[in-house]
Amino acid sequence: MIITLVLLGRLLEDQAKNRAGSAMQTLLSLQPQTGHIERDGDVSDIGIDEIVTGNILLICSGERVPVDGQIMAGESAFDESMLTGEAMPVAKEKGDKVFAASINKGSTIRIEAIAVGQQTALAGIIRMVEDAQGSKAPIQKLADKIAGIFVPLVIAIAFLTLALSWFFTGSFSHALISAVATLVIACPCSLGLAVPTAIMVGTGVGARNGILIRNVDVLERAKNINYLVVDKTGTVTEGRPEVSTLSCATNRTEDELLTVAAALSSQSSHPLSQAIFAFCQDRGIKTAIPDHISEKAGLGISGIDTDHHDIRMGSLRFLQEAGIDAKNSEPALRSEAKSKKEITEDASLVHMACDKHYLGYIALADPIRPSSKAAIKKLRALGIEVAMMTGDNAVTAKAIAAKAGIQHYKAALLPEDKANKVQTLRKQGYYVGMVGDGINDAPALAVADVSFAIGTGSDIAIESADVILIKSSLKDVALAISLSRATMQKMKQNLFFAFIYNVLGIPLAAFGFLNPVIAGAAMAMSSVSVVGNSLLLSRWTAFQSGR
Repeated sequence: MIITLVLLGRLLEDQAKNRAGSAMQTLLSLQPQTGHIERDGDVSDIGIDEIVTGNILLICSGERVPVDGQIMAGESAFDESMLTGEAMPVAKEKGDKVFAASINKGSTIRIEAIAVGQQTALAGIIRMVEDAQGSKAPIQKLADKIAGIFVPLVIAIAFLTLALSWFFTGSFSHALISAVATLVIACPCSLGLAVPTAIMVGTGVGARNGILIRNVDVLERAKNINYLVVDKTGTVTEGRPEVSTLSCATNRTEDELLTVAAALSSQSSHPLSQAIFAFCQDRGIKTAIPDHISEKAGLGISGIDTDHHDIRMGSLRFLQEAGIDAKNSEPALRSEAKSKKEITEDASLVHMACDKHYLGYIALADPIRPSSKAAIKKLRALGIEVAMMTGDNAVTAKAIAAKAGIQHYKAALLPEDKANKVQTLRKQGYYVGMVGDGINDAPALAVADVSFAIGTGSDIAIESADVILIKSSLKDVALAISLSRATMQKMKQNLFFAFIYNVLGIPLAAFGFLNPVIAGAAMAMSSVSVVGNSLLLSRWTAFQSGR
């Protein structure tokens, strides 16, 4: 009877744990097993294991994409909810990337495979979730230590129960039953399941919502955040700036300005540089690749063009440090441009120079993300103070901060300045989170208590971060912190249930009030109740219904 009850409990427990891991199973089932490959005009089906980078594949309407690829021909819309949690299909055209397991909601397209097997974005997500679920939270290590003391203590109590019960009752069989009941009811299964099941569900729920947690101890640390530092470009704003206007210095032409801009912007991955390069291409400006490229994060880029001229592009400070006189200060340039209605308050100015001569500037506008203002409100509702730190000028920073509802901001900061500011906040007693997307954010991400990287950010920012936000939305920072708090609450509830069960059950068994059959049933149900409580976390929907 005891064995039957224990086995029944194990069965219920395994079923509950399988449900806890359903998010991972869902991810694993998303990728199709075959793809339509095009070779010499013929199309045939092959297994995904046979697809290699460079293969040309056809993706028909309604089909899942088997590998990460780049569209070679055609236009369509793709459901990427398995990666981002975003239900609306994303429009794609020639040159855009598509991801494994996304669904083609439009017409047939041709793609070139650029990442296969374990190199796809989906495989990376699965690998990261598995690593997080396999790691141990600090609270789990505490539970393991307690279990290490608990087991020999229970064995000692069982032997003591046997001896004392036999001594006082004179019945060895009654004493043995009490001792066995003590051992059975004190099985530490529920204690061992209390934390891992909550972690499994919490990380799975995070992945389902586009929140990838690199290590499980982040779940425990994120709940403590009371001060959040955010970058501007690509975090608060869209990160897709567009050229709004350009202004040439006296006796300088647009061609001179744009030739320097095209050469240097082609060598930089900064969002402003990419926008300038796209603008130059649209204007038909010839791009001559410069030599001796030197880029200073947060300041600008310099090099030597094909005619051996020293060319520079960046902030006014970057040019002034090289001894270049722009004749006017940044505020004066802005004031003049605003009076002519050439730029808005939140525009960013990128300045150009050649051989120590100032050429002029290009103004770019980068609108804030639609979700940023709401995200700031949600963060404040969680009791978190928010500050924006940017390498951009003070005027732009002030305008963007006002639009997003951010009260505190710091401008004209270098990467090391951001890191120093974060360290200063930590010394002041704040538990600091940092959100960024660029190379210039990496030092600050590394020194923050908890770091969040925007999924569309640079590789170094993503590698420096504890949490990756696939949807690239600031609102997901609030979701991640809320999930952290909910998961930790479940862990503590589970540990309480496990301990209170043993505190009540062991004395009852030792004094003969429980027989082994009832003790076995109670032990099995305690494990099931702990796993079941963790599963309630899968219903977590913080903020998503507007709460």
